[in-house]
Amino acid sequence: MEVQDMTGGTGSGEPESTDSLKTFGAVVKAFRERAGLTQEGLALLVRFSPQTVASIEQGRRLPPPDFIERAEEVLDAFGVLRAAARHLARKPGIAAWFRQWAALEEQAVSLCTYECRVVPGLLQTNAYARAVTLSVPPPPEEEQIEERVAARLARQELLRRKPPIAFSFIIEQALIERHTGGIEVTRELIDHLLKCAELWNVELQIMPLQQPHHAGLDGPIRLLETPENKWVGYGEGQQSGQLITDPKDISLLQMRYAKLRSQALTPEDSVGLLKRMRGAL
Repeated sequence: MEVQDMTGGTGSGEPESTDSLKTFGAVVKAFRERAGLTQEGLALLVRFSPQTVASIEQGRRLPPPDFIERAEEVLDAFGVLRAAARHLARKPGIAAWFRQWAALEEQAVSLCTYECRVVPGLLQTNAYARAVTLSVPPPPEEEQIEERVAARLARQELLRRKPPIAFSFIIEQALIERHTGGIEVTRELIDHLLKCAELWNVELQIMPLQQPHHAGLDGPIRLLETPENKWVGYGEGQQSGQLITDPKDISLLQMRYAKLRSQALTPEDSVGLLKRMRGAL
């Protein structure tokens, strides 16, 4: 299997420092204000959403390479933004091994996710994200919790990104039945999932508890289509992540994901199940 190591050489799963991102964001803001532009005005010129510009200026998002290059030219920044970007080795709240995949997500055309461990981060609520963070030892510091939750919720801007991403999610019913964080957290989570399912670019399917034939027994699957219409996969373990690029391996994952879509409940039936689960709480 052809993979790229995503540990960043740190070997650590701890969330990372916000300092370099905040510094870069402050530099962008300074040059934007020097140019007499609002965040909306800059967003139009660099062809990113105002929310993305705001997140970058606040130090909550790693700027995509295209943003750096376009902002450098639009703001006539004398090479300062390019130079500052070289120090952006870290992203707050996101483990080192996940950074590269998170950056690819921001530019994706389509994104397919099957999960059997935890509700995907793009669909989590604040309370559920906190509960997940607190569940896995060692106990994090409060600042670490806030960074991790903020980073996870910031990624959810992708659900409403323009141009839109076509999302497909398949999640196990057991993940909701587990009641991570308690009954109230689960109620809020189901309500949130139902709202996400209403988005026209989101297809949400539930894999029922009883499914004798299951193509996902080898574990979670993530597949992503790039703007160049190339497919990339991602696999994750306890303390590591791998970017999968070999065409044969991608074909295998696509085959499995297609089978999972046929085995899971339809989007309509999935919504019906979620509503019944919500009513039973």
